[in-house]
Amino acid sequence: MIALKSLRNRSSNLSPKFPFVEQRRWKKAVDSAQTRLENRTRDHQLDKLATKLRTLRTILNTHRLMSTRKRGPFVSVQIMSRWKNILGLNITMGNFLHKYPHVFHLFTHPLNKNLCCRFTPKMENLINEEVDVIRRCESDAVIRIKKLLLMSKSGTLHVHALRLIRTELGLPEDFRDSILGKYGNDFRLVDLEIVELVNSDKNLGDALVEKWRENEYREKWLSEFETNFAFPINFPTGFKIERGFREKLKNWQRLPYVKPYEGKENVVRVRTCGGFERFEKRAVAVVHELLSLTVEKRVEVERLSHFRKDFAMEVNVRELLLKHPGIFYISTKGGTQTVFLREAYSRGCLIEPNPIYVVRRKMLDLVLLGCRNTKELKHLEEIKQESDNLIGKIGDGGTRGGDWVVPIFEPLKKDNLDDNLD
Repeated sequence: MIALKSLRNRSSNLSPKFPFVEQRRWKKAVDSAQTRLENRTRDHQLDKLATKLRTLRTILNTHRLMSTRKRGPFVSVQIMSRWKNILGLNITMGNFLHKYPHVFHLFTHPLNKNLCCRFTPKMENLINEEVDVIRRCESDAVIRIKKLLLMSKSGTLHVHALRLIRTELGLPEDFRDSILGKYGNDFRLVDLEIVELVNSDKNLGDALVEKWRENEYREKWLSEFETNFAFPINFPTGFKIERGFREKLKNWQRLPYVKPYEGKENVVRVRTCGGFERFEKRAVAVVHELLSLTVEKRVEVERLSHFRKDFAMEVNVRELLLKHPGIFYISTKGGTQTVFLREAYSRGCLIEPNPIYVVRRKMLDLVLLGCRNTKELKHLEEIKQESDNLIGKIGDGGTRGGDWVVPIFEPLKKDNLDDNLD
């Protein structure tokens, strides 16, 4: 109490000229890539597509795991339940398999009476069709790799970087041997993990955006000054345009830059001589061209970082993409950050489809059926079961050979029955 009274007396004796003022420091809002990502205007169509593609990717990974088991065309659900963490599922494997009856066929094993799974013939045919289409489009894949090597400042790329976006580029799994090794006149492997361009084709030196610029120049009668360095801009619905934004965008569209296939020796000099905006715009052009070369005009943001040094774009790729919401859109749905080329999509579909995209879209449509139209599946199962039973009886002279037949699928061999069961 005595100490408290003395403290009050001291505070009362303070001079009014020096009042006690509490100082507060207001922190400035951090304008980082993460805050921009959270506050961006969302494109719900592309977000829905990213979520659906994640499901398809999980199903294809399941097929890849099943194909590694070479001792039969089916796997027990008990074994598949161990793959839950590998596939990143947040539900049980049994519930996941039951959600897609047009993709997975569940049946009871005739001997062990446990639940087994294999892919339906329709889904299996689509997976095989994709492999065949990729083989037929081999020449297009060669052109894509050539153009990527032409954008590289040294004319080389790491094979690992190409392997990461193999699916996006429409390359076969064995592209290192079937494409890089096969076309020795175009590619050369250095140290086994670096591919180098042997012959550069001048006809491939034009970016795909140049076609759009020619159409803008001819159809809209715009001047060359307006279209020579411009990009197609398509903002998502609900995008708020602030004061002065249109003027900044107009000046940025007119800003010259070193194009992806031109003057790679001048890229570093442009950056060091105060031309950072032009250097950054070239990075936009490189990412735009890379996305244009992909089959579905999209790629994971994380995988773009593997091309930064080879393409001489020493910038934060995610911040660069978020700076230009009219050109790129980053979706965080589906467990990964995926960047889409906005001009290539309309209502969640690719405007200019290609054969590989068409097959993958058929797979996605089959997945999206869910549990609908299952009556047709049951009808087909009954027909196949009757035919298999008839074949089994004829083969065994009227005995119960049909009991060994699993509906819809080929007869199981006795030698392989126990190999797929644990």
